[in-house]
Amino acid sequence: MGDGAEDRGTALYGPQPDVAGASGYPDAPPRVGFFTDTSVCIGCKACEVACKEWNAIPADGPALTGMSYDNTRGLGADAWRHVAFVEQRGPFGGAEPSAEDGAGDVDVFTAAARISPASPDGGTGLRWLMASDVCKHCTHAACLDVCPTGSLFRTEFGTVVVQEDICNGCGYCVPACPYGVIDRREDDGRVWKCTLCYDRLGVGLEPACATSCPTDSIQFGPLEELRERARARVAQLHAAGATDARLYGESPDDGVGGAGAFFLLLDEPEVYGLPPDPVVTTRDLPAMWRQAALAAVSLTALAAGSFARRRR
Repeated sequence: MGDGAEDRGTALYGPQPDVAGASGYPDAPPRVGFFTDTSVCIGCKACEVACKEWNAIPADGPALTGMSYDNTRGLGADAWRHVAFVEQRGPFGGAEPSAEDGAGDVDVFTAAARISPASPDGGTGLRWLMASDVCKHCTHAACLDVCPTGSLFRTEFGTVVVQEDICNGCGYCVPACPYGVIDRREDDGRVWKCTLCYDRLGVGLEPACATSCPTDSIQFGPLEELRERARARVAQLHAAGATDARLYGESPDDGVGGAGAFFLLLDEPEVYGLPPDPVVTTRDLPAMWRQAALAAVSLTALAAGSFARRRR
C-alpha cells in the first residue's frame, strides 16, 4: 500500500497526507488544527470559559481537588478545554532567556520566567507548568472507526466532530480514544467533545478558545504552517536555554498519524497527563479479524472431522 491518499484510502494507521480527501472531500481546504505553545500559557483559563460560552456547555462546577489550583481536573463531556496546573520542585537549570539568546520579546512568558531559583543553601526551586488540553482530532481517529451510527464524522477541514442528534450512547468510542478525551454526559448518555468550533470554521472564524487566548498560547491555522512555526519555536527555546522543550503530537509518523491538535511541552508528556506513545486503538483490527477468521475455519474443520469420524 502506498503513502499517497489515493492509495491509502481509509487506512487505519500511518501517514495520511490528505485526510479530508481520503474521507470523501476531493476539493477540501487545507487541513486546520491547533498548536498549543505551553511555554506562554499563563493559566488564565480564558479558553475554557470561551469554549463553554460558545458551545453552550453545561457548567461542571468549581470542584477544587486540594492538590492544585486547577478546578476542572480533566477533559470530559462538560469540559472540552482543560488547563492543567503542574507544580514542580527541583533544581531547574538554565538562566532566564533574554533577547540576546534569540527569544526576542516573548522571553518574559517562557517557563523560565515562572521559576523561583534554588536557595543558596542547596534547596530546590519551584515552577509552574500550565497547558491547555483539548481533543487531538487525530489523523487516524479510533473513535470515528468504532462508531456504529455515523455520529462521529470527519469534516472537510480534517477535524472529527460528534453529531449529538445521531449518537445512541453506545459508548464504544470512549475506550477507543487513546487520549481519554471523549466522554459520556451523565444526564443523557450521549458522548461529547471538542468540535474545533466546526460551526465557526464554516463561516471563516477562528475557534472561540484561540480567539480568547491573551498570550497566543493557542494558535489556530493550516496544520502544515503550524508545524513549521512550532519547530521554529522549539529551536528558539533551545537557543534560549530551555533544552527540555519538545513537540508532542506533530509527527505524521507517530501512533495516530499525527494529531490535528499538537503541543509544545517543557517536560515529559506524562507530567501533563498525556500518554507518552499513543497508538490508534483500531490499528490492529485487520490482523485481529484475520486471526478470528482463521480460528473459525480451524474450529469448523475440527468439527467436520469429528463428525466424519463419528459417522464412520
